[in-house]
Order: sequence, then structure tokens, then C-alpha cells
Amino acid sequence: MTTVVAPAGRAGFLSDAELDDEVERLYAADLEGQGYVSNLTRVWAHSPEALAVLSYLLKRSTEGAGLDQRQRAVLVAASAATMGDSYCSLAWGSRLASLAGDEAATSALTGSDESLSDAERGLAGWARRVVGDPNGVTAQDVDELRRAGYDDGQIFSVTLFVALRLAFSTVNDALGAPPDAELVGRAPASVRTAVTFGRRPAPSA
Repeated sequence: MTTVVAPAGRAGFLSDAELDDEVERLYAADLEGQGYVSNLTRVWAHSPEALAVLSYLLKRSTEGAGLDQRQRAVLVAASAATMGDSYCSLAWGSRLASLAGDEAATSALTGSDESLSDAERGLAGWARRVVGDPNGVTAQDVDELRRAGYDDGQIFSVTLFVALRLAFSTVNDALGAPPDAELVGRAPASVRTAVTFGRRPAPSA
């Protein structure tokens, strides 16, 4: 296996994890997939096992909910924007823009939802309720998702997915991981304009 050199500087408030085979695999996957090692990967490199378990649970909840890529992007963008997480808002806002257009991405990030389908509006609204005030959710809110076509098993899986994304973002934000300069540079201008909250991007190298 080719040795991966640790990136310079810190990804947040923590020092970089000590390089071992697992950490090198994480870094190598980032380099192969996107051309740079992301700050969030450097944070989660302190526990590759925890990242693997979380990723597995996210995958299972996605499958249980029957979410396609666009629906998943709507959920993450709405969740991240509600909690004020600039990192995932930029990443998933950009992904939603590539799947559904800039207007849909801006709608999910700002809460207008005007460019989303009825089913997607239901998902975005549910994500905001779960993140913003889970104890304020009512049976009527659940009924809205049922009317949008989701059964109770799917509603559980959607809720689990949002909660897991909230946990993921909370770790990144609390440990100071700023959005990567490369991520910001690749984001559509409309997405960058919509993300006015959270940690500021890392400076360009």
C-alpha cells in the first residue's frame, strides 16, 4: 500500500490522528475520490471504526426509507441548514444542485421549498422538525408524511437517517472542522450565497 502523507496544518481543534493502515486507507479514498483529504475525514480519522459503523447505519436507514439520491440530498441539505452546519450544507447543497438544479438546492437550504416536489417538501419539513424541535413533533406531523406516501417503517428510517446525520454534523462542528476550500470552490454560486451560517471555510492553500 502506498504511504499517504498527512496533510499540513490542523483540520479543526484536534491534532491529526496518528497514521496507521486504517487512517491511510481513509486518506487514500479521499484522494482517489475527490483529489484532496477533507477536514471531516481528518477529524473522523481519530476513530475509523466509529465512522464505519455510522456509515453502515446511514446506509441501512437509507435503504429502509427507500430514498433515492435526490431525496437523500434534500434531507441532508434541510437538516444541515436547520442546525447551522455550513460544511454539510455546502456539500449536500452542491450535490442537490447537480441532481435537481440550483433552485431546488437553494429551496432546501433556505426553507422556501418552492422548487421541490410535494413529497420532497414533506421530507424537508420533517427534517427541520426533527432537528429543530423533536419534542414539538405531533401526530399530525407524522400524518403529513403518510399523506406524502411514506409508510410507518419508512418514516422511522427517515427519522433515523436525519438523527444520524445530525450526530455526524455535530461531531464535525463541535471539533472545529471548517468547510474545505476545495469544496467551497466547487460549489455553485447560488449554494455559496445561501450558506450564510456556520463555520467559515478553511483558507485556500
